[in-house]
Formats: sequence, C-alpha cells, structure tokens
Amino acid sequence: MKNKAKKILLIGYRATGKTAVGRELSRMLGLPFRDLDRLIEQEAGSSISRIVEEQGWDGFRKIERHLLDKMLSSPKKFVLACGGGAVLHQDKMEAFSKEAAVVWLKAPLEVMLKRLVSDKNTPKSRPSLTGMDARQEMEQVYEERRPLYERFAHIVVDTEDKSPFQIAQEINEALKYGW
Repeated sequence: MKNKAKKILLIGYRATGKTAVGRELSRMLGLPFRDLDRLIEQEAGSSISRIVEEQGWDGFRKIERHLLDKMLSSPKKFVLACGGGAVLHQDKMEAFSKEAAVVWLKAPLEVMLKRLVSDKNTPKSRPSLTGMDARQEMEQVYEERRPLYERFAHIVVDTEDKSPFQIAQEINEALKYGW
C-alpha cells in the first residue's frame, strides 16, 4: 500500500456488503478482519436484536462507541466493517479519518432493500431503527446518514452488480494509488 493507513474502515448503510467485502479485502491485504457488529455481540454476550430490545438503541450505541474507542487506540492494522450507524459517532469517525482509510460502500436504495429482505439474518442482526416499514425507514435513515458517509469517506465504491472480490480489488487499487 502506498498510503500510510494502519487501519481500513468500511462504512455504509445496511446491506451494502461491508462484512463480505471486509473479509475479502482482509484476505487480499493479509490484514486481520474485524466486524464491529460481531464485536458488539461478543462484548454484550447477546444478539443485536436482544441488545436493542433490552437496552434500546442508546445502549447499543454506547457499546459501539466503547468498541470504536478500543479500535481507535489499537496500534494494530486491520480491516473493520462498521455498522451502518457507526458514523453517528462523529468524533470517533473524525479521528479514524486522520489515521485510517475510510471506504464508503454504497448501493441504490432498491438494491439495499432487496438485499435486506433476502438476508435470513436480517431479523436477528438488523432490528428496526424507527419502527417504520423497511422502505420508509431506509429512505429516511439513509438520507440522514448520507452526509456523514460523504464527509468521512476517502474512497467511495458502488457495490451494485459487483462481487465482494471485485469490490475488494477496486478498494485495493485505490489504496495503492494513495486515494
């Protein structure tokens, strides 16, 4: 890699491929892979749905913030797939953007919605953020977060009609040329 990034963060809304791409990119670069949602579940000893049910989204965000702090202070290199709302911790994202390559994976709303509906893990790992139906929620929440994704991203990759391997290759090329 031409750049000096110690860490690579994948950000983006739900169902843009952060976990699948993160695994592929970590393999490609020979770096450890971390999935923030899985780390949150390990920390809490519970599924995301259960955390949200018992502690609300505020409780979930508190655990997420704590783990982002730990990842930020780690001297190790890694690829981190962030949850869709990690960008809400703007101070942490600002700090990461100074020392990490931040990659925004995006896709059209229809593509993300189709992926969400077809993923059997959605009920367990992606509880509703607002209580609205999936389409309305996605339209509203994505529009609220989009400026944050734009603000923090060094690299932007559209994931529609691409395999995780192709997306990881695209990110790897951008990293080689100093994004």
